[in-house]
Amino acid sequence: MSKKRRRIRQKAVQKTSRSAQKAIDRHYKASLKCPSGKTVLAAAIIIVCVVVGAVHWLALSAQALCFDDHQYMVDNPLVKNPGWASTSRFLSEVLEPSTVEGYYQPLTMISLMVDYALGGRCENLRQFHRTSIGLHIANTALIIVLLYLLFGQIWVAAAVGGLFGLHPMTVESICWLCDRKTLLAAFFALWSLIFYLKYSRKNNLKFYVGCLLMYVLALMSKPTSLLLPAAMLLLDYWPLRRLSRRSIVEKLPFFFAGLIFAYITFISQSRTADLVAPVSYEAGRIPLTLCHNIVFYLYKVVWPAMLIPNYVFPEPMSVSNPVVAAGVVGTFVLIVLLLVSLRRSKGPLTGWLFFFIMILPTMQIFRFSNVIAADKFAYLPSVGLLIVLAWFIGLLWGKVDNSKTRARRAGIIIVLLILFVAEAALTRRQSGYWQNTVGLYEHMLPVSKNSPWVHYDLANALLKEGKLDRAVEHYKRTLEIKPDDVNAHYNLGNALKLQGKLDDAMRHYNKALEGKEDYAEVLTNMANIFSMQGRREEAIRYFKRSLSFTPDSAIAHSNLGWELKGTGRFDEAIEHFLEAARLSPELVPPLLGMAETLASHPDSDIHDTGRAVELAERAATLTKYQQAAILEILGRMYALDGKFERAVTTAEKAVELAVSKENYRLVNRLRGQIELYKEGKAGTE
Repeated sequence: MSKKRRRIRQKAVQKTSRSAQKAIDRHYKASLKCPSGKTVLAAAIIIVCVVVGAVHWLALSAQALCFDDHQYMVDNPLVKNPGWASTSRFLSEVLEPSTVEGYYQPLTMISLMVDYALGGRCENLRQFHRTSIGLHIANTALIIVLLYLLFGQIWVAAAVGGLFGLHPMTVESICWLCDRKTLLAAFFALWSLIFYLKYSRKNNLKFYVGCLLMYVLALMSKPTSLLLPAAMLLLDYWPLRRLSRRSIVEKLPFFFAGLIFAYITFISQSRTADLVAPVSYEAGRIPLTLCHNIVFYLYKVVWPAMLIPNYVFPEPMSVSNPVVAAGVVGTFVLIVLLLVSLRRSKGPLTGWLFFFIMILPTMQIFRFSNVIAADKFAYLPSVGLLIVLAWFIGLLWGKVDNSKTRARRAGIIIVLLILFVAEAALTRRQSGYWQNTVGLYEHMLPVSKNSPWVHYDLANALLKEGKLDRAVEHYKRTLEIKPDDVNAHYNLGNALKLQGKLDDAMRHYNKALEGKEDYAEVLTNMANIFSMQGRREEAIRYFKRSLSFTPDSAIAHSNLGWELKGTGRFDEAIEHFLEAARLSPELVPPLLGMAETLASHPDSDIHDTGRAVELAERAATLTKYQQAAILEILGRMYALDGKFERAVTTAEKAVELAVSKENYRLVNRLRGQIELYKEGKAGTE
């Protein structure tokens, strides 16, 4: 083709694009010519958001913790200590986050920290879920605005936005604590798309800057929004019809920002968590995974049954597996249908490509997780499917010019109402599975019965509830699937220890140490068992080994102090008690240990009953746990210090508490001590 003909063709394309854009603008402006246009849009958004909020309200009472929630909140020291220092750490730890394994996500962590400051706690997740519901409602409203800006049909946009807001697949992102990142990233990404549509119509720099800023904020929430600029190019192709060299150049700053965050994500994920590169896979695994997921997600969107947070990889991952084969066939059929649809419209192919591009970072090309798919991964990419659905419903809606059109509209309304009711019912049921941790994992088991992580986390939840037999059963099932899981060996040892099966517990502790020699918690628990068996020297040796790996463990220092005290090494015991008290001033055992050591050995150089009384009094004010036993020690300290009247009063109070707890062995011992205190009092008089 000659240069002249190429220039003529380019001008024709540009002219067509400008004409199409003007037509879109006229359609958009016409929809707002009526003075009540904005009011109707606002009313539609409010109605949909109220319904979405009401349906998802059950999530407020959800108390289930799932997989990574412990590192995101339960055990995260920065989240649990809100302030500028924690905020600075979240923002500055770019390439190697210290408290959460994985990629850079500072805005998500700051969001959770703020919720903790507002009263959210492990035992009461209501504040966290309140924020998540609010974000989901906001995202629903933004999707309505986005669809309205694209097609100018208020009620079609509201209906499709409602289908998104009520869909059962959105429950996971609301109820799963650590998935705040999906909601937050979607919130900023949707704003970015809205600003982009505004910019494409008004060519105003402020909308362009706003679009870029929202894109960066989305990446700082969760880097799966990386390919949003490519999705914008798809919108330029259809329905905006403004794809040109200029529109591509406009996206260059976006792609540059995306490359920076892609590098940050790769490095931070590699340094702090698992990341398996494509070259590590066997041939064919990536295309098979893509085919499986393409069909899997579309199936779940259309038929949202058995939704769980843990979809394991099919085994074997080959076409001999019917599930994988269905994915391959389904993908082929889908591609053929989309290509055929191009004869009629660019809409279906463009919308599906939007979905595919946006979900591509989570398609496990770089394997970063032990799941092949997740409901949360489809949250933002589903916008591509919603665009196609809005276009299709708008096409069917048409203009009212005859009875057939009115009948068709009535049919559309009936179908939409049925879908709303069905989605609402399924969403309420899905929220019910998140009411407690054990119930959630038991819901997962039928689908993920071969997942070691599901059995392991279920066992942890059962152990926390004191259901030892069932916890042991699931720990053993975990080890059948994954025999080298050191954490499963450790926690199984803990459960067996609570059952009194000390030899079996020690066997699993040793298995854990074989896989992880510096497992300090295992060494501490083994030392505790030696202590229970009266093997003090072995206990001392294992406590010291534990402290060589975790020198800041206050409990290990305290327990070592008690063992040293029992062997008569009083000076060394006091050193460890003091270190434990320094590390954890609110910890009671080291205070009591120091008190007994200082008061009970009058012939030693460290004898100091006055100081012992002070320590015991402080311990008694710090906790109500085992208060009777603490008061028993305090009474003994008073007696050793010659304060027999206070010793009697303290011991009598301890008797009342022990009786209320039905601890009659302690009651009998206290009554004997009271008689001795009274004799001592009489002797002084």
